[in-house]
Amino acid sequence: MTKHPVIAIVGRPNVGKSTLFNRFIRVRKAVVDATEGITRDRIYGEMDWRGISMTIVDTGGYIPEDTDIFNAAVRKQARLAVEEADLILFLVDGRSEPTASDMALARLIHETGKPVVLGVNKCDHTRWDDQAYLYYELGLEPVLPISALSGRLTGDLLDLIVEKLHLSPSGSGHTGEEEPLKITIAGMPNVGKSSLMNALLQKEQSIVTPVAGTTRDSIDTTFRWYGRDIILIDTAGLRKRMRIKDQIEYFSTVRTHKAIQRSDVVLVVIDAVKGFGNQDKSIVDLVIKEGKGLVLLVNKWDLVEKDSNTMVEFGRTIVDAFPALKGYPQLFISAKTRQRVSRVLDLAWNVGELRKKTIPTRDLNTWLQGILQQNPPPAVHGRQLKMKFVSQVHRAPPIFAFFMNYPKLVPVQYRRYLENRLREAFDLEGVPIRLTFRKK
Repeated sequence: MTKHPVIAIVGRPNVGKSTLFNRFIRVRKAVVDATEGITRDRIYGEMDWRGISMTIVDTGGYIPEDTDIFNAAVRKQARLAVEEADLILFLVDGRSEPTASDMALARLIHETGKPVVLGVNKCDHTRWDDQAYLYYELGLEPVLPISALSGRLTGDLLDLIVEKLHLSPSGSGHTGEEEPLKITIAGMPNVGKSSLMNALLQKEQSIVTPVAGTTRDSIDTTFRWYGRDIILIDTAGLRKRMRIKDQIEYFSTVRTHKAIQRSDVVLVVIDAVKGFGNQDKSIVDLVIKEGKGLVLLVNKWDLVEKDSNTMVEFGRTIVDAFPALKGYPQLFISAKTRQRVSRVLDLAWNVGELRKKTIPTRDLNTWLQGILQQNPPPAVHGRQLKMKFVSQVHRAPPIFAFFMNYPKLVPVQYRRYLENRLREAFDLEGVPIRLTFRKK
């Protein structure tokens, strides 16, 4: 996978970093609100400008002093973004004078010695452009007044970035390589999703605190794993609708749903101490409904008192509560101690490959004849159901079409029976299967 230049947007809280990030990538990916400190982790997006592909990184608002539990963690994320960036886009508020936070961040940027462009935001009209002169005292150039909200002079800003990095178009950007596997980490708040992501990446990519609801955006991280490209997506916790307290949390939930929709495989994390509850069922149901591969991770297994049968009994309890999970892998882990974490990506990759599997029609019909001899469909309303032929008509997720005489009369129980037998016969563990019944 071709590495694009990385542009990190940094600045103190509420200067418009997420608004500019969303404008660059042309998607409302980062949560934007008038409240300070909405963005906490660093968020990645891809954009193209004049035929040049770039990776844009949004960061949390930089505050030099600690006023709450998150400030030190947000500063660490901003520093990590600066370290990995090829160029730093320092954003300031054109409606105010330079602050102590601006000064502290400017000193940090000076120390890196990396290319920088200073964007003076909220200059929605030419009458505000003179504010840019106030920021020359930071000693960073070039300085450009812009408006992230209206888009004023943001094209000029991108031109400056291209010029600073001496970039040139590299064609269409298509390398002919296989698309990376997109893995989303989902679950209820405070089950350890960000801790798992950090354990998988073996670095602190996401902020982890004991406070539920720390992650508010869906965060993409691209990395290579044994020569394979993977995009790992950390998400905000999914709550019941009645428990969603504010607009910010609502949009975080919407983005989590979208993250699941654009993924290939979803790691559904549950709390081993709390057990498998109704909201966990809802998340699993959403993943299966969207046709995504699913791996169930029981986290915090280190906190459970156990004997040799505890794991088997726990897994059986989950399947009893939600029988549809019978065909999906379970893994009992501890993100904190990294117990069995090394097996997570192996399982996810295998499920991703199975989801793309195409089964030859000849093999499917040989299997169907065996099923019909062993357990033919029952008679319904005095009509004998006869299945003649089956074929796979779609992959990722796999969809199988059964051609028969009365497609609308197939009982739900027999549908489930066919699905389970298909999964067993053709090794489709972890993959949602779609069955359609059509008139021959």
